[in-house]
Amino acid sequence: MSSRPGTTGVRTTVAAPAEHAAGAAGTTPERPVIATARGIVKTYGRGEAAVRALDGVDVDLERGRLTAIMGPSGSGKSTLMHCLAGLDSPTAGTVVVDGETVSAMSERRLTRLRRTRIGFVFQSFNLVPTLTAEENIVLPLAVARRPVDREWFDRVVDAVGLRPRLGHRPAELSGGQQQRVACARALVSRPAVVFADEPTGNLDSRAAAEVLGFLRASVDDLGQSVAMVTHDPTAASYAHRVLFLADGRLVTELREPTPQAVLDTLGALTPAASAGAHAAGPAHEPATVR
Repeated sequence: MSSRPGTTGVRTTVAAPAEHAAGAAGTTPERPVIATARGIVKTYGRGEAAVRALDGVDVDLERGRLTAIMGPSGSGKSTLMHCLAGLDSPTAGTVVVDGETVSAMSERRLTRLRRTRIGFVFQSFNLVPTLTAEENIVLPLAVARRPVDREWFDRVVDAVGLRPRLGHRPAELSGGQQQRVACARALVSRPAVVFADEPTGNLDSRAAAEVLGFLRASVDDLGQSVAMVTHDPTAASYAHRVLFLADGRLVTELREPTPQAVLDTLGALTPAASAGAHAAGPAHEPATVR
C-alpha cells in the first residue's frame, strides 16, 4: 500500500472562467483525460435569492491519477464533484465522462452510466448491515445483473487487505475496515472513474491513512482514476494533483502536493476568497488548468 506521496508541492496557475480567459482553460492536460467540464455553472434558487455555486468552471481530470478538490467552505467543491459524477445537473455548461456527455443524458441513461462506469465512495459507508463484507462488495454487480470477475475481485480484496474479513458483517468491522469495503465496492465493477466525497470524514487518523493509502494504491497499482473532495490537507497530500476552488471558481492547483503546501494554499485562499474571486483585472490571475 502506498505511503503518502509528494515532497515538493508544485503550484500551477489555473484558468479563470471563460469571460476572463477566453478559450484557454483545460486544453493541455499532462495525461489523457477521463472527465472534462467546460463552462460549468450551477445556480440554486431564482431572482434575488439565486446563489451561484459554480461560476464558469473549466477542468480536465487526468486518467490514471488521484485528483483532490479543495476550497473554503461554500467554495463549490462538492457541487463540482456532483456535477462531474452525474449526481446533479449543471445549470449551464458541458460535462463529459469517459467519452459520454453526462450533462445531456436522460435520467435512465445516467443511472446506467453510474452503475457501470462510475464508482462512488461517500463519507457515510452506506453498507447493508445484514450482508457480509463480500456481499456488500459485489452488491453493485448483483444489482446490475453482471457476473463477478473473480480474478479482479481477488486483486481488489487483496489491495484493501480485507480477505480475512470477507465473512464479517459491518457491525463486526472497524470504521476503517467498513470504508475499505466501500472502496472495494466502488472498484469491483471496474469503473472508468471513482468519485470520493470526504471519504475519511468519519475516520480517525490511523483509519484515514489506511483508506487514503488504498485510494492511492488503486491508482498506482490498479490503474484507477479517482477524484476526491476533502477539507483535510493531509488527505489531499495523497493526491497527484490538488485543485482549489473559491466562490465557485477554480483559482489554483498543486501537483505532487505536501500537507504544508496544501495548508499554505488554503490559508492564502480563505481570507481572499470573497474579496478577489469575482474581481476582474489584475486581482484575478488568468491562466490554464493543466
